[in-house]
Amino acid sequence: MTRDASRTRTGLRSLALSAALAAAGWGTAGAQWVQQSDQFYLPAEHNWAFRSEYSAADRLFNAFDYGHAILYEKLYTRPGAPPGELEEKEYDFITRKLLVKPPRVPLEEGAIEIAYAKIAPEAKAMFDWAHVLHRQIYDVWADESIPLAEKDARVAELLRYYKSRPDLAFSSVPKSMELMEGQYFSLAFRREYPKFNGLIWAYHWLQVGLYEPLVTGKTVADRQTGVLAAVARFKQMLENPPADMPRLMPMTVAVAPAFAARYPEAAIIFDNLHAMHDVISDILASPEVLKKQKREEILRAGARYRDSTSFAWTEKEWRKMSHAMGAQNMGGPAVGFLAALPEPTVAIGATHADAMQHGGGGMAGMDHSKMSGMQTDSARGAGRDSKAGMDHGAMGADTAGGQPAPGHAAMGDSAMGKGAPDSNGAGRQASMSPMMEMHRRMMADPVIRQRIMADTAMRRMMQDMERQVPPDQRGKTGTAKSNKKVGHGHPAPAATPSPKQPADTATDTDHGGMDHDGMPGRENKKP
Repeated sequence: MTRDASRTRTGLRSLALSAALAAAGWGTAGAQWVQQSDQFYLPAEHNWAFRSEYSAADRLFNAFDYGHAILYEKLYTRPGAPPGELEEKEYDFITRKLLVKPPRVPLEEGAIEIAYAKIAPEAKAMFDWAHVLHRQIYDVWADESIPLAEKDARVAELLRYYKSRPDLAFSSVPKSMELMEGQYFSLAFRREYPKFNGLIWAYHWLQVGLYEPLVTGKTVADRQTGVLAAVARFKQMLENPPADMPRLMPMTVAVAPAFAARYPEAAIIFDNLHAMHDVISDILASPEVLKKQKREEILRAGARYRDSTSFAWTEKEWRKMSHAMGAQNMGGPAVGFLAALPEPTVAIGATHADAMQHGGGGMAGMDHSKMSGMQTDSARGAGRDSKAGMDHGAMGADTAGGQPAPGHAAMGDSAMGKGAPDSNGAGRQASMSPMMEMHRRMMADPVIRQRIMADTAMRRMMQDMERQVPPDQRGKTGTAKSNKKVGHGHPAPAATPSPKQPADTATDTDHGGMDHDGMPGRENKKP
């Protein structure tokens, strides 16, 4: 037998064995079958121009990669760990060491997020592919040999290349905030890990913010100075965490308006990318998502952020909401800023709905009920935002004089403990008492409690009311009872099945420079 024939026969045996093993394991491990493949940069002379011309900013991205990777790995592998493991140990390592002296070369995140990459390789591939687009657009604008008139054509070519992978590409259709903040697991991460959440949002602020000085600078010196200023502002955000960090997810329209106006499709893709980062953090952090369900939820989120139908907004709605949330709540614009950080109008851990109630972006009179993704349950499916359909123009919108519009006090904010403090504390407490009594009576009824706990928005409203109860009275309502630990320290599961979801395309089977040994959490780590 010739050597070539022997090799051929051996190869056929290996192929047959692989096929047999795959078929045998499909019934139990089908969800782990992955069809996505890696793809490299679009070949171009401008590749790595940003690394060459703006090396200090470029190296920060290598540190960002570590931050994202270690976050997902810790959340998935150590669900019961004290928050301080991320909020203190990892946060201090990243901000005091890694960002001070970032790696010179990009990291392979799979070497850090080992367990996470095994359960969600599709999501990792989506992020990697979007980061390639990020870096290649930086390169186009960093390459001074490309005439200004040709840069738009180069970016359009990059977008076509990016969208040639529909299995990986984020949608060019804006996604509503309901997809990010209205799911049963939403907000778990930002509320449990405010410092690390602020760090991630500061990352994302810089990632989209760096485009602005590149696009608006008139000269090479302008662009160099603008990039340095944006990096300095990013570092300024980290000096007093989490107070000085972004309090809402930075939206490209608000942070880099010139870039978003010039390349709206790229801006939408990047907002969807950053929103999905938050969604996965919530899925991994939420005890309501069982470990065996986390992959399924991540795949569902990935499919929704790739499609063009579920939770869709128009470009106009996306722009309006981005402005209405308030740039000051997102870290402010990336160019032309003052020395002091902007003053946020929402609390740490807030949502876009909170920004609407507090007039975050001055969009007075805007009726958000007419925006897709903010409809009533009948239009968007059961278990969605029960506050949809409200005219926010009648809520906390500011008048031209900067005072709350008439009727603001008549809303439920005072009863919900939101809005400006009442100067008459006794009167406020008296007005809250009937609401609290109604709250207790409703939650004492098992049927009502069951329905409320199955509705994300209603559950949050009830939990907000619970927080207004004096400390000695807490724990006497249904919401408090529903959050008690049961069994092996796990929270009690919801009383009803998950609410119906909008139609989407998700399925369970969707087809150096660093010494890692010195990092927190890497000691005695087995492969």
